[in-house]
Amino acid sequence: MLQQTTVGAVIPYYKKWLCLFPDVASLARAPLRKILRAWQGLGYYARAKNMRRAAQEIVARFDGRIPADYETLQGLPGFGPYTTAAVLSLAFGRPFPLVDANVRRVMMRLLGIRGESNSRHDPDILRALKTLISRRSPGNFNQAIMELGALACRARTPLCLACPLQSLCLAYRRGEQEIVPAPKKRSAKKIEAVVAIIREGDKVLIQKRPATGLLADLWEFPGGKREAGESLRATLDREIREELGVEVAAARPLITVKHSYTQFDVTLHAFECKVKGVFQLEHTRRTAGGSKPRPRRWVSLRAIRNFPFPSGSVKIIRRLSARALER
Repeated sequence: MLQQTTVGAVIPYYKKWLCLFPDVASLARAPLRKILRAWQGLGYYARAKNMRRAAQEIVARFDGRIPADYETLQGLPGFGPYTTAAVLSLAFGRPFPLVDANVRRVMMRLLGIRGESNSRHDPDILRALKTLISRRSPGNFNQAIMELGALACRARTPLCLACPLQSLCLAYRRGEQEIVPAPKKRSAKKIEAVVAIIREGDKVLIQKRPATGLLADLWEFPGGKREAGESLRATLDREIREELGVEVAAARPLITVKHSYTQFDVTLHAFECKVKGVFQLEHTRRTAGGSKPRPRRWVSLRAIRNFPFPSGSVKIIRRLSARALER
């Protein structure tokens, strides 16, 4: 969970996760939807899917016991160098150093490595860490370096005067701690999309995203991207016609939400819609690669909590729930 997510954000998810999946076996047999719902809000949903796949392999191949061998562990789904070293050092006391964003920043400053913070510096950093890591308590060493980066050796305004490694820091001696590593330039693609809130009694229509690609296997409201020069209503009409095979009879704006992903800034316009015509829940939408069924369901606002949604859609659901309470 700590990959790409802060400790403060992780703690409530971690506690809930351990209640739902207290051991490897319970995670291995859990339905994917339940796992993604528990992960909702942490982003990078492939992490949760890989954890489930790894748990299934551990149960099938190792009788539910996590292997303590580097090569075996790294062969499991989702176990790259960082996760492998973290598990081996924290759980098994093995002296494997790890590199995450915080560790990379600390070591680039200590070693005076100029440039942007990225993985091309990791071989030099790992070589240095292997000479420094504690053999008696490698897990505590790894956690200490990560915590130092999170709390003191911060990306902006580092607390150098409070840092216990100040005297060893080459960037500090050069007066370069504010520019090492070099700031990254974020170039997120801006996307506008529309979604339709279609009702049947007290239920709303939702559909499942494809099993591959962005936000795979999550659920969403019908809709799609706005094309250049297209009005929001024209986008809504086109997307619902393409996805459901029906026409939008009336549409009323509900809410506009914005959400940022790693490479995208998304503006999502939600409309409460009435449609004319009948469509099948298991409607087939034609794609460039052929025809794929889009699982759809009518669900109540109470039941919708059991489905994993992207963060932008969660904001829409909150608005719908607030509107229901106002009535």
